[in-house]
Amino acid sequence: MTTVAAPTSTDTAQRTALALTILRVIVGLIFMAHGYQKFFMYTLPGTTGAFTEMGIPGASLAAPAVATLELLGGLALMLGIGTRFAAALLALTILGALLMVHLKAGFFNPGGIEFPLVLFGGAVALALAGPGAYALDTALSKNR
Repeated sequence: MTTVAAPTSTDTAQRTALALTILRVIVGLIFMAHGYQKFFMYTLPGTTGAFTEMGIPGASLAAPAVATLELLGGLALMLGIGTRFAAALLALTILGALLMVHLKAGFFNPGGIEFPLVLFGGAVALALAGPGAYALDTALSKNR
């Protein structure tokens, strides 16, 4: 009979660091892609028009703010810089989209809450847990 040794705290820490890195990079990439889309594919006037049609309050201010936050906040998550702050802002932004746009479409895609709910969960997890060991935040804090 073969026995399996329990993972050490070092093993657990390395797995957690890797898990946070994977979560951070994937969630950041998705947010960054959506910001890019709002700027360069739909354009800001198109995004503003879409926000207006969806009933987003202050669409002319919200559209560029959301596009910028998604693009730069997503990049920040991918790099692991300002992670908790960027993740918290992205979580609030996607919560607004959930409540104002997606909730009325039900749970499932297209248009439902399932996809934005996953982004919300990922952003909240990163805001709470931080970036993990493999991030610029961590490297910069070690140099201080």
